[in-house]
Amino acid sequence: MSAFKPFLTLLLIGLACLACREQSNEKLPKGEQPEKATDSLDASLDAREASTRKDTTSFVLTEDNAIDFFFNYQKDLKVNKVRLQTSMGSFTVQLYDNVPYHKSNFIYLTRKGYFDNTMFHRVVPNFIIQGGNADNKETARKRREIGRYLLPPDTRKGHKHHRGTISMPSSEIDNPHMLASPFEFFIVVTDPGSYHLDGNYTAFGRVIQGMDVVDRINQVPIDDGEWPMQNIYIEKAEVLE
Repeated sequence: MSAFKPFLTLLLIGLACLACREQSNEKLPKGEQPEKATDSLDASLDAREASTRKDTTSFVLTEDNAIDFFFNYQKDLKVNKVRLQTSMGSFTVQLYDNVPYHKSNFIYLTRKGYFDNTMFHRVVPNFIIQGGNADNKETARKRREIGRYLLPPDTRKGHKHHRGTISMPSSEIDNPHMLASPFEFFIVVTDPGSYHLDGNYTAFGRVIQGMDVVDRINQVPIDDGEWPMQNIYIEKAEVLE
């Protein structure tokens, strides 16, 4: 009997501990559940917003994927006209089909809203106006989100730099192959043209309506750096479907 008492004591202690553990695992009564940080509707909205953010930021253009992307992008393009509404009026450009990378790049950036609220940041009287850049955080953010890449020149399709031609400048980085800066463009105003540019820059379209607006932009006062004294905005660029 004396040997059985310690065993009985240990058994009772074990049962008491088990009961305590079971009590600690019980759920709180319904009215005492801890409050959630968000209700089910907020959680659903958060999920949709996260999905949207993922969709808009999941793909970024790079030097490695840009050519393949635009090669495939241009296959289904049925459009070739873009209207640019500026703070001095609007004009329309028609893009050439046989320069597919530059055409599809311009339409892609237009559809992404890149050109909206950029500027004509360079004006050379009786020569060109150049647009697609701006000294603001919004433009820098858009470039980061779209990606960092250059486009190869495509100068052997017979397109010359006639008056009204839209063309793409080469990048300002160390660039012996004259790769194009995809975010910017220039329009020739010289009459009949600036043919010394042929072979060095890719002409990818022409102004078909509103050349008088382009001429007005080319006549604005500029500073020593060829920046207009008063900002000239591209308020909206839209693809004409």
